[in-house]
Amino acid sequence: MRLPPARSTTVIAAVTLVVHTLLSLTGGLHWAYAFAGFIPATLNGFSLPGALPPWITPVTATLLHGGIVHLGFNLAMLIFCGRMVEAVTGPWGLVVLYLAGAYVAAGAQFLANPQDMSPMIGASGAISGLFGAYALLFGRPRHLVRHPALAAAVNIVWLAAAWIAVQFLMGIAFGDMGMAIATAAHVGGFLAGLVLIKPLQSLARREQG
Repeated sequence: MRLPPARSTTVIAAVTLVVHTLLSLTGGLHWAYAFAGFIPATLNGFSLPGALPPWITPVTATLLHGGIVHLGFNLAMLIFCGRMVEAVTGPWGLVVLYLAGAYVAAGAQFLANPQDMSPMIGASGAISGLFGAYALLFGRPRHLVRHPALAAAVNIVWLAAAWIAVQFLMGIAFGDMGMAIATAAHVGGFLAGLVLIKPLQSLARREQG
């Protein structure tokens, strides 16, 4: 299948790479974690002088990564899933989905630990939204029931349950290695992708027609 140019995916990937590179070269990466990462406790009144307003940090956090491996993995997933999803949603639909994934991921992380004062960084939550959309669009559905609407609902539940299980197991595995991952954020972003992709697909079709 020949895909149209993935303009939004390319721009998001390029901006993420440039921001990480500039912060790394100037020595401002660790400073940025605290002042531009998403800190759940800020929604409960915790204040960090000089930090960005909490409402924008779910977006700025997607530009910050813990190292080249973290950045490289996220960019690979972004480009792979993003270009496929953008072919369905169009460039603006992709942006909406990415931002929605980022904010829902941050909200899920807040609900999981409202008092957490450690910054959440990385684009994994937003990319999980793209991955959820990709899985629903291009994954092979389970034909467990014959009714089309019910079959679609069962498929969504199946994908959500499988993703939650994978994230739970990853959380245990990384925790044993002394590494923390934002499990709730990954789940929240994925669910956002599952919920939003069909409306965004329908909207893109109407605009094209």
